[in-house]
Amino acid sequence: MITLPPELLPYLGQNLWHLFAVFLRVSALVSLLPAFGERSIPVRVKFGLAAAFTLIIAPAVPAAGPLPGFPGMVGLIGSEILVGLAFGIALRLFVLALQTAGSIAAQATSLSQILGGAAVEPVPAMGYFLTLSGLALAALLGLHIHAAQFMVHSYMLFPPGTVPAAPDLSQWGVTQITRSFGMAFALATPFVIASLIYNLALGVINRAMPQLMVAFVGAPAITFAGLFLLFAGTPLILSVWSDALFSFLQNPLGGP
Repeated sequence: MITLPPELLPYLGQNLWHLFAVFLRVSALVSLLPAFGERSIPVRVKFGLAAAFTLIIAPAVPAAGPLPGFPGMVGLIGSEILVGLAFGIALRLFVLALQTAGSIAAQATSLSQILGGAAVEPVPAMGYFLTLSGLALAALLGLHIHAAQFMVHSYMLFPPGTVPAAPDLSQWGVTQITRSFGMAFALATPFVIASLIYNLALGVINRAMPQLMVAFVGAPAITFAGLFLLFAGTPLILSVWSDALFSFLQNPLGGP
């Protein structure tokens, strides 16, 4: 049986407390991190990812200080989870932007019902395709490395035990939500423009030839246009989305 010297026990307890404090923020962020925090990933795998990120990040993070009492421990646990959830939700909004862009594109091109229930979340096929492609691209571009750097950087912005001010946090959150929906509409703009042109042309043809069933004639055209735009525009859409994602990971607060 191996016994530790009594003088090493305080250092061991301090290191374990530091790992636990880092794990609180990292686990909350990893549970919402794109590609790592998806609903299709088992909870055990997420726990293992959080533990792996903790072992990577803990040496680069300043110590959490001496072991506090019960009130201080509760405050530290709450603040670390709050910071992790705030940054995790902000990153999750990028996935929501792709899903929303796909929903807008599908509704504009009458492709919203094709394979709509194939995903874990009930999104149209375009949204599922864009989300899956975006997550795969982010993983190939080194999302895990940027995420680790982002977590280390979060401790420079909010040291352990620091609680963000409620007005600043709410304003920052509203800004992230606004940017997410603005990005979603911007990514789906080609599909919206194609739908507008299609409906205008359909209205003109219907006025010129009322006896013609223009809806049946134009349905294959808008379907082909939507699929062609998806084929031709997906690389540009994913490029813009990935640039925005990694820009946020480098500068989450949006300051200079």
